[in-house]
Amino acid sequence: MKLVYVFDAYCGWSHGFSGTLREVVSRHPELPVEVVSGGLFTGPRRVPIREFGYVQGANAQIAELTGAEFGPGYDRLIADGSFVMDSEAAARGVAALRQAAPDRAAELAAALQRAFYVDGLSLSDPATYRTVAEAAGLDADAVVAAFEAPAGQDAAVADFRRSAGLGVTGFPTLLGIDGDLVTVLAHGHSTADDVDRRLASARTR
Repeated sequence: MKLVYVFDAYCGWSHGFSGTLREVVSRHPELPVEVVSGGLFTGPRRVPIREFGYVQGANAQIAELTGAEFGPGYDRLIADGSFVMDSEAAARGVAALRQAAPDRAAELAAALQRAFYVDGLSLSDPATYRTVAEAAGLDADAVVAAFEAPAGQDAAVADFRRSAGLGVTGFPTLLGIDGDLVTVLAHGHSTADDVDRRLASARTR
């Protein structure tokens, strides 16, 4: 069995799930984790954040429910409402980090969300990936080059197709995949104990 984590780096609920994912991964080191970007803000949804009037209210709910932090850097970034969340750029960045350290994909996905939601760094800016890569001890030049390369867009599109092919309709979604058997372990907010119960049930089928 392996875990497949389908998220969007610009999804607040995915940011809120980071702690649960970290705990699940630490409890189950025997399970490989595949991280897939879902593509929440693409096409006509790639508009200034002011167009999404629910964002601040949702973030307050996420923080209350999960303890996730939304930092002053993030508040400054979105203050005038003009910031555009571009999930394709974020997916290119996820792919670049994943390529540099495949076995740390879950950890790096959480670090990328922290860069946005706490530090207020744009996930369309190559400098953000340099910062995250350096903090993780990775080859920052290689990560930035992968983010900027044409193949990065292909990787993003492949992720969006993978997400759709898995039948994922919202983020975050954590799946357990064992051969042809796919089990939804979490959708939206869940605790590590919730995931463990569903995982144990899936393993006894």
